[in-house]
Amino acid sequence: MDIEQKQSEIIDYFVKQASSAASNASEIASVITDATSHPSLFAFSEILALPNVLQLEATENSVYLDMLRLFAHGTWSDYKSNAGSLPELVPEQILKLKQLTVLTMADAYKVLPYDQLMQELDVINVRELEDFLINECMYAGIVRGKLDQLQRCFEVQFAAGRDLRPAQLGNMIHTLSNWLSTSENLLVTIQEKIKWADSMGEIDKKHKKDVEEKVEEVKKSLFKKLHPVSRQTSTSGAMRRSALNLVE
Repeated sequence: MDIEQKQSEIIDYFVKQASSAASNASEIASVITDATSHPSLFAFSEILALPNVLQLEATENSVYLDMLRLFAHGTWSDYKSNAGSLPELVPEQILKLKQLTVLTMADAYKVLPYDQLMQELDVINVRELEDFLINECMYAGIVRGKLDQLQRCFEVQFAAGRDLRPAQLGNMIHTLSNWLSTSENLLVTIQEKIKWADSMGEIDKKHKKDVEEKVEEVKKSLFKKLHPVSRQTSTSGAMRRSALNLVE
């Protein structure tokens, strides 16, 4: 099962769990904790969009909504900066948030220096960092890449996408609109090239036909120049035969 299908099934499960909790704030908070602790879940926007989850805002359980937003869009550094106003994370959540931090960095840059990764992940040495990247990121299927010990960097080849921030949606729509416009212009250009190629093909066919017709005209002209000699020879032969008949 690929990571996208697995994610979809897990998301569906937690969406149903959160929806069935209705307006029970403590149950919704429990679902949020379970979702952010799940080892194979890395997308939270569907849960975050549920009306009953959003109703946690301005309640005593609003910190769980803030925590869900953190896992949807934030990083380990964001948690450390706001730890006092968020629930304390369990080890599974800490691991998950550090994995999400790698995804955020991999989305922004394709070459990640070891020093920057160690600072963002609170890792104290290269061995621990490489073990984390291999065991917790690459084996999990969320990133692929090459560990370059000589250059002390991680070269990103693939990274799973994270949830979009609300502001990012407008930028993505703008980018896709530009891409669509460029694609349409390219299609028009291709169609014009095809029409030009077709017209050139017709011109080539006409030119070939004209050449063939001229060749035929030349052949006929040559034949006419040779034909009178042949006819004169035939006439002379006929006259000799007539003269012989008269003598006889």
